[in-house]
Amino acid sequence: MSPSRHDNVKRYFCFLRAINVGGHTVTMARLKNLFESVGFQDVETFIASGNVTFNSSQRGRPSIERAIFTGLNEALGYDVHAFVRTSSELAAIGAFRPFTKEKIESAVAQHVGFAAAPIDGDAQARITSLSTDTDDLRTEGSEIYWLCRTRFSDSKITGGAIEKAVGSRVTLRNINTVRRFLDKYPQAPSSTGRSRS
Repeated sequence: MSPSRHDNVKRYFCFLRAINVGGHTVTMARLKNLFESVGFQDVETFIASGNVTFNSSQRGRPSIERAIFTGLNEALGYDVHAFVRTSSELAAIGAFRPFTKEKIESAVAQHVGFAAAPIDGDAQARITSLSTDTDDLRTEGSEIYWLCRTRFSDSKITGGAIEKAVGSRVTLRNINTVRRFLDKYPQAPSSTGRSRS
C-alpha cells in the first residue's frame, strides 16, 4: 500500500533571526498567516513571534528554510533568516548535556544557537576560544551551546561574535524555550542526549 498524504507530513520547528528589529513589528497572527501563505499547515507561533511550528510534506531543511526566507523577505521587505529542525532533532537538542551538572548549577542561563549547517572543525575551535571565566561554549552538530554564569546583558560575548566565529548567521534561544516547545510537542529524544565535561 502506498503511503497516504498524511504519512508524508512532518512537524517542523522554526527559529527566526531578526523578525522584529529596526522598528519592525510582526504580530504572531500575521506571522502565522505568512507561514500559511508559504504553504505550511497547522501553523502555530510559540511564546514570541520568533518561534514557529508547522506541518509540511516538503522535505529537506535547506529547501524549507529557503522557502521561509524568500516568503518573509517578499512580504516584509527585509531579511529574516530561518533555522528549521525536525521533532527528533529538537528532542536531541533538548536532551543533549554539553556541560557537567556542576557547571549547569553554577550558571545563570543556558542558551542554544542554531546555525544553518553543521559547524566544522575550524569554526568549532573559534567558538570554543570565546569561552571565558563566566562563559562556556561548546558545539554539537549545527548548534552552539552557551553556558552563562552572569546576566546575558553583562556577558562580553555577543551574538555577533558567535556569528563571526561560525562564519554564518545564527539565532539564539534560551534552552528553556526549546524544552517548553518539546513539552508541548513531545518527541522521544535520540541517543545524542549524552553528557560532556
